[in-house]
Amino acid sequence: MTTPRPTDITLHKKSRTLEVVFDSGERFVLPAEYLRVYSPSAEVQGHGPGQQVLVAGKREVGIMELQPVGNYAVSLHFTDGHATGIYSWETLHDLGAQQDKNWQSYLDALDKNKLSRDPTSLYGHAVPMRGPKSK
Repeated sequence: MTTPRPTDITLHKKSRTLEVVFDSGERFVLPAEYLRVYSPSAEVQGHGPGQQVLVAGKREVGIMELQPVGNYAVSLHFTDGHATGIYSWETLHDLGAQQDKNWQSYLDALDKNKLSRDPTSLYGHAVPMRGPKSK
């Protein structure tokens, strides 16, 4: 079985979502926060099994831009400066198909570790996110 390929990818900056339509007919609307906390980067996933990092404080994160990576993936540039994850078509499809399960696992892990989705500094103040660069 081959991985479905996107036929349309739309970045909705205002709602902070990435909409992906696949040739299988599936359509996923993926929040930037979800994509950020499940980034396929080594910074989040680690360099081996069991090394995943729980990323908190990303409720307000957005996506500034996306860039194609060959004909197999996109790179997302987030408003918190994170830009190292390469989201293959398979990764985007899996994140879409498993969104409900993954999101609940994430919320449970935050709760268990007494962490929040809200961005705060070490002093408990909100941390502003960078906006899109003006051209």
